Amino acid sequence: MADASTIASLATAAGTTILAVATYSSTRSANRAARTSEHILQAGLRPVLFNARPQDPPQKVGYADDHWVMLRDGMAAAQEHQERLYLSIPLRNVGAGLAVLHSSYVWPRRAGLEDEPPAVEDFRRLSRDLYVPAGDVSFWQTAVREPHDPLYAPLRSAIANDQGITVDLLYGDHEGGQRTITRFYLPPRSQPGGEEPWLRICSTSRHWNLDRQDPR
Repeated sequence: MADASTIASLATAAGTTILAVATYSSTRSANRAARTSEHILQAGLRPVLFNARPQDPPQKVGYADDHWVMLRDGMAAAQEHQERLYLSIPLRNVGAGLAVLHSSYVWPRRAGLEDEPPAVEDFRRLSRDLYVPAGDVSFWQTAVREPHDPLYAPLRSAIANDQGITVDLLYGDHEGGQRTITRFYLPPRSQPGGEEPWLRICSTSRHWNLDRQDPR
């Protein structure tokens, strides 16, 4: 028959095991709650960019050299002016958080399904911060002014010959996280207006997540 000390030791061991199980369960539950809270927080900060809608208001876009273009009807701009090249895209943020535009990569052609986005270090950093508020509109812009720039000749040819142009835009939330690449395609209009031949159709094709698992 077991003595009192043995029974006490067994009871202590059983109690320790029960406490360990309870602590493990509590820790798992707390971790799940923390992950849920983090997911909710990220969803509240996450921006998602699309091209602006035709019914969105026009936007006047200015460049550092005092060149201006007017974006309207959800259309983008691809223009050569005084041997300088200008691109701009009207944007709408359909996500819940502020979008901060970081950099971009311009393809002087239509990028296909086999064309994955280039490495982040190959993107061109914007010369100034651009923001797109949640549920609102703004724009992206870039200019290529130097003929010795590797992008100058192929982009000038694409604009002059009415070829499609693709833009990969890298952006994130206002804390610098949740980086996303959205691809936009700018084909020429079938019947361009005589006064604004530089305006182009704009459409969004794909999104890539850089800081979390991609859904595809």
